[in-house]
Amino acid sequence: MRMIQKLKLFEQMVVFMRWATDAEFGKILYVGEDFVEFLALNPETMEYGDKILINSQLILEVMVSGFEISRLIAEMSAKAGNELDIDNFS
Repeated sequence: MRMIQKLKLFEQMVVFMRWATDAEFGKILYVGEDFVEFLALNPETMEYGDKILINSQLILEVMVSGFEISRLIAEMSAKAGNELDIDNFS
């Protein structure tokens, strides 16, 4: 199985991706035959930033689980929970 086929299973998931020129945490938005659309996540602010199109042949590594990914997801969930204003909830 080619890596691009395997990456299609992880669309819309938070991952750590390393490619030829950089490495970032973020979400895989779309996996095509010749590119991957990746939404970079700033780990300090827990906000999404740049949308990056990466040539699939330049991808070196993708981490889909592990301690760092779990920590990021927990922090994103905690931030989303803090933004909910219960007093104005109807």
